[in-house]
Amino acid sequence: MIGVDVGKARVGVARCDDDAIMALPVATLRRDRWGGDVEEVAELVESLGAHRVVVGLPRLMGGSAGAAVEDAVAWARELDELVDVPIRLLDERLTSVSAHAQLREAGRPTRTHRSIIDQQAAVIIVEHALESERRTGHEAGISLDEWPTKEEE
Repeated sequence: MIGVDVGKARVGVARCDDDAIMALPVATLRRDRWGGDVEEVAELVESLGAHRVVVGLPRLMGGSAGAAVEDAVAWARELDELVDVPIRLLDERLTSVSAHAQLREAGRPTRTHRSIIDQQAAVIIVEHALESERRTGHEAGISLDEWPTKEEE
């Protein structure tokens, strides 16, 4: 499994180990309006042999979908065109806050967070997905196919 944290400026990528026990950071990619970041993640899916991708869904605190959710879903749809694995959307409220807290607890100076915060947020997405799957016995999140398209809304 690969987890992706889609931000305005960067995309964090993490993966789980072969035994689906722990999450590991992979990369922080710069967002590219021409889709280069999406292509890079597609290449990672292939090279890492991922069986699915979990994209963080940055819902607002009240649970509603704002512009960031629309952006993440649009990004996931672009990735879906390039890979032959299922893509799931997973609620990721507060992952960036948690990522900053974890990095501070690890003794990492706040000024150095920018370069790895998106990777750490992706690690948290993978951890949440793994925990949810252990707890429920079902794949975490919802299928990208279940998310309504703009025409369906």
